[in-house]
Amino acid sequence: MEQKRKKGSFWGLVPLLTFLVLYIITGISTKDFNSMPLMIGIFIASAVALVMHRKGELERTSFAEKVTKYCVGAGDEGLILMVIVFLLAGGFYGVSKGMHAVDAVTNLGLDILPAKLILPGLFIIGCIISFAMGTSMGTVAALMPIGVALAVKMHGNMALFCGTVVGSAMFGDNLSMISASVIAATRTQDIAMMDKFKTNVAMILPAFVVNLVLLAMQPVGHGVQLGGHHPFDWLNLLPYILVIVLSFTGMHVILVLTLGILTGIFIGVLHGDFSLVKSMTVVHQGMMSMEDMALIAILVGGLVALMDYLGGIDWIINVLTRKIRSAKGGEFAIAGLVSLLDIITTNNTVSIITSGPLAKDIGDQFGIEPTHIASDLVTFSCAFNGLIPYGGQLLVAAGLGGISPMSIVPYSWYCLLMLVSSVGFILLSKTKKA
Repeated sequence: MEQKRKKGSFWGLVPLLTFLVLYIITGISTKDFNSMPLMIGIFIASAVALVMHRKGELERTSFAEKVTKYCVGAGDEGLILMVIVFLLAGGFYGVSKGMHAVDAVTNLGLDILPAKLILPGLFIIGCIISFAMGTSMGTVAALMPIGVALAVKMHGNMALFCGTVVGSAMFGDNLSMISASVIAATRTQDIAMMDKFKTNVAMILPAFVVNLVLLAMQPVGHGVQLGGHHPFDWLNLLPYILVIVLSFTGMHVILVLTLGILTGIFIGVLHGDFSLVKSMTVVHQGMMSMEDMALIAILVGGLVALMDYLGGIDWIINVLTRKIRSAKGGEFAIAGLVSLLDIITTNNTVSIITSGPLAKDIGDQFGIEPTHIASDLVTFSCAFNGLIPYGGQLLVAAGLGGISPMSIVPYSWYCLLMLVSSVGFILLSKTKKA
């Protein structure tokens, strides 16, 4: 039997609205949505929450008590585990980049690709790289120069090549076991990554297949010879292979990433890419690349705790679910929430961290499978992140391609297909818990 929720209060959303208004105004006024760091925006929202009081309470909660609530929310067991995994994922990225594993994957793909299938091949290479790296931005940065060079050599549509790379980058961000977005979604829903992976594959498989078919039908590369051998060392592929294989065995992600880092260090030292002592700096630099995300996760945890105290969480759940009578309706509410936050913040991981607790409450209310919730959170946020022209992925791709970010949007086919496939999956699948 469903428990009747409190109505809550719109007042409790003021901290979040403060952040969103500041973020939007700053982005529009400076024509750069990266001009206000997300951490500063969330810090300001947290400060606003700390000075607010819950409407209708007879005895006001002291500032010290609110700070305690904030710290308890920020120190949630799931959040701290997420922070540790974020840091380890950053460390693995730093090591794999330092010992040229990314170059090895890229060159392997170019060696085995026939020219007439260059677009689907480019997409598959990007999917492999993004799945292994767990970062869409890293994939775009690593693969986009190759995509640009191929587009120029083949006199192809630059926007199409850029959209292909961006789509492949979002593939890994959506599915990789070491993606920050996947880590955030699975931790907020308290499920195993492998369980989410199985559901998510079924959700996006039609999009993947249709995208490959569409790319293969494009008249690009016929009669063009790529030529030349692209050298790489097979041993450099081992860290990625190890992480992927161990992830599928169900081993804890902390152990998987630790073994991946140690393997990368061993190969890097063996090849002379860095010394054993220097490897510690390489790992540290990789971890520091995830520092902002780790701290943002902690601050958001505290902010959500205070918004819950102020009644904002109950209010937004009631608004989202007021006319919902089914688990499918609940899933669409979750999809809409995370999509909206991603469009505003241009950061899929932050949108998942922010909406994750709300999504879990909606799921509990309507009996939605946690694996479906986690898949919805990651898929919809990743899809929109690959479509918003002011997002980091499209800005980097457009900059390297020398074109407008808006021109890439119609060619970000995989991201568009992800949305269609995901909506179809929700409509056709059994979403309610058994």
